[in-house]
Formats: sequence, structure tokens, C-alpha cells
Amino acid sequence: MTATTRSVTEYAARLSPRTVKLTTAAVLVSQGIAALDGTVVATAMPTIVGDLHGIDHYAWVFSAYLLATIASIPLWGRLADMIGRKPIFLSGMVIFVGASALCGMSGSMWQLILFRGLQGIGGGCLLPVAQTIAADLYTLEQRPKISALFAAEFALCSVVFLTDTLSWRWVFFVNLPIGVAAIFLVQRFMVEPVTERRRHRLDVAGAGMLIAWTAVLLFALETAGRDYAWDSALIIGCFVASASLLAAFIVIELKAEEPLIPFTLFRVPALRAGTITSLFFGMSMFAVISYLPLFSQVVTGSSATGAGRALTPLMLAMVTSSVFGARVLLRAGYRLVVIGGAVFFVVGAMLMTQLDASSSQFEVARDMVILGLGMGCTMVATSLAAQNSVDMSRMGVATSLVNFMRQLGGAIGVSVAGAVMLSSLTTRLQDAFPGAHINPGRLLAPGQTSTLPASARDAVKSAFAGALHEAFVVSLVLVVLGALTTLLMPRGSAIAIRDRARGLIPEPADAMTGDSFVIAEPIDEPEPLAWQASVPAPGGNGGGNGAPDRATTPDHAAT
Repeated sequence: MTATTRSVTEYAARLSPRTVKLTTAAVLVSQGIAALDGTVVATAMPTIVGDLHGIDHYAWVFSAYLLATIASIPLWGRLADMIGRKPIFLSGMVIFVGASALCGMSGSMWQLILFRGLQGIGGGCLLPVAQTIAADLYTLEQRPKISALFAAEFALCSVVFLTDTLSWRWVFFVNLPIGVAAIFLVQRFMVEPVTERRRHRLDVAGAGMLIAWTAVLLFALETAGRDYAWDSALIIGCFVASASLLAAFIVIELKAEEPLIPFTLFRVPALRAGTITSLFFGMSMFAVISYLPLFSQVVTGSSATGAGRALTPLMLAMVTSSVFGARVLLRAGYRLVVIGGAVFFVVGAMLMTQLDASSSQFEVARDMVILGLGMGCTMVATSLAAQNSVDMSRMGVATSLVNFMRQLGGAIGVSVAGAVMLSSLTTRLQDAFPGAHINPGRLLAPGQTSTLPASARDAVKSAFAGALHEAFVVSLVLVVLGALTTLLMPRGSAIAIRDRARGLIPEPADAMTGDSFVIAEPIDEPEPLAWQASVPAPGGNGGGNGAPDRATTPDHAAT
């Protein structure tokens, strides 16, 4: 008989309610500042470019963060399963907070891009590991409630950071006190669920190949059409090299004893569909979030605060749809929720392509609500599909995989949309002002367009509106492709799909069995908890210091 996997409900039951709540609060805060960092920076980017200049590198501020996040997500997820959630999560938090301080002190666009890359390495840990910790604490039936908390926090933070009254540097500095508080909560209160594990071998070759592949691919996407022609030898060479590196990565992973991304996970239909769908929806979602504030501030004439408010309806709609979608999928299944979300996503993206220089703030808000309804449903369905398809010992890898695909899609989407937008903007400005040398970055400085003559101001707005229209068309094409991939999601309730999926993946040698489950450190409580007297400690049989009742080696897992 094969040993069964310990229920995460039983793990949470071993903790006091106070510990569960404080741990949940810490991961909520940590994921919030990481997940929203891209959104907040997007709101402040017009002001940042106006101060530091360098609109040619506008997309790199996002791409550097996404590239570093993408490359590190699978590694962080694997380390969380190998070493433990707590030490890995703390490491990511320290990197993220430190890099945030450096971003706030940047004196040039290149410094900001460099520090954003470092920040992305930390963010690559926080997003998947925070979700993994939450999945450790809450069962599938309980997760709609925790999903609601994550979504509500996401929406709240999206409207807090304003750059009209404060310097844009506070977009980054505000992470410091919040991040330090989260670090304290995790260090002080989180209890690590440790099991007896065999020695692991980190897939260094696979990690290196993954980093090389993503770096070459993103360089080609970022510079093509701006610094180099799409058909130039360098860009073609980069695409060929990235394809070769991807092929080499796949070969390495297939041969690795402990691969960074176990391809056996793709045997599970729900997880396979969730990762593919996340890739395409990530492309469209990040492209919209990155460039909508630019449309709001330059085309409609909003302040940085107004540009931020353009995203508020989207976030509020995401709260509503993610909570509703999480509850519906328990019975109706992932397929219905993700297809329903795709419909809203496509409609919203279509409406975005209709925006022009005469569009009102109401029209922008309307489109954001529809997009948000679609994003919320698709994100919650794909994330839960990944988490609920594996046991606790693989939770980190599975969660990081769907995040990896979403972020990879985001990096591709932002780069492609940025290349299209910049090329179109340059052409339109040259046509509007023949013979004039115009730096688009200076047009983003606060109040700059208002100083132009009325005719010139209208021409600039029309140029930006036309260029951003083409970027939104790219987003529409990508979301339509994503909608088609939702048909891959299997039918059935989430509970039924979870039960079927558990038999499709071989049991790992160090699966978290009931006998091997121990608490790594005492819970900080005034009174000892009742369960502490009866659960064997690492060297005990219930008294805390004797011999274990039964061996906890991998070979003993099956009888």
C-alpha cells in the first residue's frame, strides 16, 4: 500500500489559530508588494521617464524585472520544496526589500533597470512561495476565502501609491517598512513543516540553461524594431540561439535526476492546460497594465493620480471575479470558470482597441472593468488548477510553474507591444512634425504637453493614441490565442479533477508522509499546545526524546 500524503488541513490543525493568522498576514503583505510592484511602477513610469529621460528604455524597466523574475521562479520553487518554505521565503524578501531601496535611489534609467532586475530576483521568490505557503495552510475547499483576501489586498494596494504629491521614488521606498514588517512576522511566527528528506541535487545545468534562454529571447524581443531591424543578422541569430537553448534545456531536464521543472507534471491535464493558458493570458495582461497608464496620462491628460485610477476599476473587478470564480470552480470546475473569464477578457481587449484621443475616462474605466472580470477568473482558475493537482511535496514546483509561464508571457507581451508602440510613435511624430527632432521622453514630463500650442498638443496626443492603439491590437491577438487554449482544460469539478490527478504522477522518494512530518521549531504560545505532547519529535516516540515509532526513510513509505 502506498503511503498517503498528509492533508494540509492536518498541518494547519497542528498550529494555533494565532500562528495561522499571522503567517497568512505575512504572506499576504509579501505577495502584495511583489505582485503589485509592476502595476505601481507602470503608473509612475511616465513621471519617471520625464525625470530620468530615456523613453527608448521604457519597456526595459518592466522587462528587466520580468526577466529576472522568470529566470528565478522555477529555482525558488524547487528550493522551497528542497530546503523549506521559511528560509527561502525570507531570502527572497531580503533581496526584494534591499533592491527596492536601490531602485528608489537610482540616478539614471540604466541604474533603475539594473536594480529592477535585482528586485525581480527577489520577486521571483515571493510570488510562488507565498502562494505555496497559503496552499500548505488551506485546503481546496477553504481557498476561496484566502483567494478573496489576496484579491482584496491586490486591489487596495493598487490605488495607494500616488506620484503627484510625492516623488516617484516613494513608489520603491514604501516597500521598505512594509517588507521589514513582513520579514519580522515570518521570522517570528511562521512554523516550517519539515519532513525527513533525502539529499537533493540542485539542477545547476538546467537553471543556467533556463537563464540563458530567457535572457537571449528577451534581448531579441526588446531590441528588435528599435535598435535593430527585425530581419537583422543579430536579431535572427538571437532567435535561433534562444530556440537552441530551449531545446538544450528540455534535453537536460529529461536526463536530469532531479530536474528543475519535472516534465512528469505535464501528465496532469489541468496543470498542463493551466500553464499554457497562463502563458498567453500573461502576454496580454501585462501589456495592458504596462501601457494603459501611459494612455491615460498622455492621451486623456490625466495626472499620475488619474493614471493610477485608470487601473482601479480593473483591480476591483478582479477582486469580484476571482472570489466568485474560486467558489464556482469547486463544483462547476476549472473549465467553466476559465472559459467564462476568457470571454470577458476578449471583449475587454476588443474595446481597448477602440480607444483614441477623444475617449473619455468613463470609456477607459468601462473597458478596465470588463478586462478585470476576465483576468480575475482566469488567474484564480489556472493557479488553483496547478496547486490542487499535486501533493504537498511538489506544491512549490507546481505553483512556480504556472507563475513562471504567466511571467514569461508577460515579458514577451510587454516587449512585443513596446516595440510596436515605439516604432509607430516615432513614425507618427515624424509625420506630424516633418524635419523636427522630437524626444518622446520629454513629452512625458509632468505638464509638458500642456505647454505646447493647441495644434501641436493635439498632434502629440493623436500620435500617442495611434501608437498605443497598435499595442492594444497586439494584446487583443494574444488574448484570442489564450482563449483558444482554455478549451484544453478538462471537464469536471475541481475536487474530482484533484482526486484523478494524484494518480498520474509517480510518488517522489521523499514524499511528505504522516510519519515523517515534524515541526521544526516550537510555536510561540503562552501555554503548550495539546498536540505537542503526543506528536513524535525528531528523535522521539511521543515524549519528545525517545526513539521514533517507525522509520521515516523513503524505503519505508510503501509496504
